[in-house]
Amino acid sequence: MGSDARLSDKVLALVTQPPEPGCVQSPRAGDAAARAIDSAAKKAGLAAGALALPPGPLGWATILPEMTAVWHIQRQLVADIAALYGRSAELGPAQMMWCLFRHTAAQALRDLGVRVGERVVVRPAAQALLQKAASAVGVHLGKKAAGRVVSRWVPLVGAAGVGAYAYWDTRQVGRAAQQLFEREQVVDNEAR
Repeated sequence: MGSDARLSDKVLALVTQPPEPGCVQSPRAGDAAARAIDSAAKKAGLAAGALALPPGPLGWATILPEMTAVWHIQRQLVADIAALYGRSAELGPAQMMWCLFRHTAAQALRDLGVRVGERVVVRPAAQALLQKAASAVGVHLGKKAAGRVVSRWVPLVGAAGVGAYAYWDTRQVGRAAQQLFEREQVVDNEAR
């Protein structure tokens, strides 16, 4: 099984069953979401930076665990933001994938949802559509992971760069979730 296929499987496993939120609905959801985003971004940056410290070939072995650790932090962030807005019941695989990967693999996710004015139209995702999107995201992430190999040869500078990217990436995931759940979602049940 190739690395792109393994990444596709990891992506699909991440989005299939959203985690239980670690918080409850908040009357000031926007402020609470901003704090959650900041906290998760710091946690992801630290985790990614620490896992990127081993140099050379040993460092290569940490790429997938680093990506997985960051994704789990981001996944929990999405579930928490949905809960803060009182929208946990609406959080499904399509919304999870949209929030996690929209900013990095937008073209791969074009069939899952689209923003129309102030509303977000989210199409229900059949398993086949989720697998197709996960495969496309996996290929995209495989290319990005290959680029991370270089950072493993310069341990401290590489780790700082990886940590900074994980921080930025997690903020993008949080902002996508906040934008999705603070706006009206329309579920398009028309057959495609």
